[in-house]
This record gives sequence, C-alpha cells and structure tokens, in this order.
Amino acid sequence: MTLSLKSLLTGFRYTAQATILFATFSASAAPRPYPVTQQTVYDLKSVFASVQSMDVTQGRARIGGTLVELLVDEGDIVEAGQKLALVRDAKQKLQIAAFASKLRSLNAQLKLAKTTLKRVSTLQKTGKASQAELDKAKTQVDVVTADIAALKLEQEVVREAQAQGYVLAPTRGRILNVNVTQGAVVMPGEPIADIAADNYILRLMLPERHARFIKKDDNVLVAERGMLDINSNPNTNSNARQATRREGTVSQVYPELDNGRVVADVQVDGLGDFFVGERVRVWVSTDQREAYVIPESYIHRRYGLSFVYLSDGSEIVIQPGSPLATGIEVLSGLQDGDMLIHKQQRPQQPPAHSNNAGE
Repeated sequence: MTLSLKSLLTGFRYTAQATILFATFSASAAPRPYPVTQQTVYDLKSVFASVQSMDVTQGRARIGGTLVELLVDEGDIVEAGQKLALVRDAKQKLQIAAFASKLRSLNAQLKLAKTTLKRVSTLQKTGKASQAELDKAKTQVDVVTADIAALKLEQEVVREAQAQGYVLAPTRGRILNVNVTQGAVVMPGEPIADIAADNYILRLMLPERHARFIKKDDNVLVAERGMLDINSNPNTNSNARQATRREGTVSQVYPELDNGRVVADVQVDGLGDFFVGERVRVWVSTDQREAYVIPESYIHRRYGLSFVYLSDGSEIVIQPGSPLATGIEVLSGLQDGDMLIHKQQRPQQPPAHSNNAGE
C-alpha cells in the first residue's frame, strides 16, 4: 500500500512538471503583439519602360560585290564572328587567273635568266665574257625573282579579299533587321544586318517633374512580363504582389530631357528572351513620407469594412491603403503605441451577468 501511494505521488509530480513545461513552451511560442509605429514609405509611380539593347551594332560588307548568300534572318541569335552573308566580286576570279598566267610567265623568265647566268659565268671564267655581262645576268635573275615575290603578294591580296566576302557578326546578339536581299549589289561598308548586342536594359521615360527624385543606383520594382497589373485584382494579397515583382537598379540617368521627359536606364536580370521594344511595367519612387504599415495578416474584413484587434481585446475599424513591400498602409484608425494581435490571441470576454430577478 505504501509503495502504491509513493508511485502515485511520483506520477503526480511528473505530470505537474510536464504541465508547467508545456505551458511555458506554449507561452513562448505564442506570437507577440505587433507594435504600431510610423515608417518611412516611398510613393511609387507606375510607369512603362521599354526593353532596349545597350548597344546596337551592324554587320557590314567589307568588300563590294553581289550578295550571293544570306545566312541569317530577323530574330536569329548570333555569336561573335559568325557568318551572316557572303559577298562575291566576279572580277576577283579573273584577277586570280591573270596572276596565275603572269606567274607562269615570270617563272619561265626566271628559268631563262638562271640559264643565261650560268653560261655567262662559264664564259667569264675563260675570258670570253666581261664582268659587266656577268653582273647584268645576275641582276636579271634578281629582278625576275623580286617580280615573282611581288606577284605572289598581289595574289594573296586578292585571295584575302575573297575571304573578306563573308560578312561577320561583330558581337553576340540578336538580329533586329536584315537590310538587303540575296542578289543585291552592295558597296564596301554597307550595313547588311542590325544586331542588338546581348546586353539588355529597361529604358524609362519619366515626366519632367520627377527628374529631381530619380538618380543613379536607385532601386525600382519591375513587374513580370506582360501588360497586366496584378494590383488590379482585389483578391491578391501583398505577398503574391511582391512575388511577381523583381528589383532593378537605375544604371544611368541621361542629362538631356527628351520632349519634356527624363530618360533613365534600369539594369535587371532576365531580359534575354524579351522582344526589343517590349514594354514592361515599372514602379519608381517619386517621394517619401511617414505612414503606418502593418502586416496584412492582422487585418480581417467584415461587411465591407476592415478591422484589427488591439491587445486589450477591443476591435477597431481602420482604413487600409495601398499594399507595400512590408505590408499594408493604414490611412486612419491607428496611432503610435497601439499593439495589434491576431484573432486567436484575443482574450476571452467574461460572460454577461444574468438577471436573477425572475428566478
């Protein structure tokens, strides 16, 4: 009997300790009230930016002639040094054939000059030819040899010109325009294709009144591809809105206004598959101010109104504003020092006292 009572008391003690630990853990795990304070927020203006290439270069013909082969079309991705087209000049084949004939003639003259030099050298040793005749024969061999070397160099020049008939891409990028058609006659330096270098940016054009707010290295928000604005859907929460936006950085602000607009470039990743000239929605900061911002999870809606719970259990009406990166702006209903809680944290209200007069 004593042993059973001792075991029972030990069990009660362990149960009490476990209860205390669980209560302590539950209290520490419970979310804390959210303090309401003013934060610095930036007024964002929604504008459209166009996808542009930082550099647009051209593949140009290096020689004149007829475009006999066109190897690319609009929209193709090309690498640096890739062949875009082939230009041929019919005169080059004739020049090479003429050089070949002249080379055969000079080789025959060189053979004759060497034979003459050998004969004169033999006669000069026996005294039947003068030193002047020997020098003349040697000079003739040297002249013909030099003529052959010069002709070979001229022949290489024509062959190099033939090799330069290929129009090459100066850089990696995308073909924007092909300016000629196959069979067209082109001149040296004439552009064959326009190439957008593979380095794309977003180009902003803001009203002149915003010029003083935008500067280099500012951060902007860039929407996903497409013209739709997810903010127009009231059922979309702030987390979903932020998930569809990317951050970009203003890389350059141009000092000259264009038709009353300030022009700026924004660097952002993932523009490689966009169309050049495609428009993308961008949010830029135009001013800053102090405002109340709270997480959206503390707001609940009923009868078309928005409510929050305070730490004392009371429920108040608020007027929510625009969604921001850190939550929802509250236009009215809150003040500094308010402590917000979730609905499940709301303290239990004491039951109303019953009227015992009729009992």
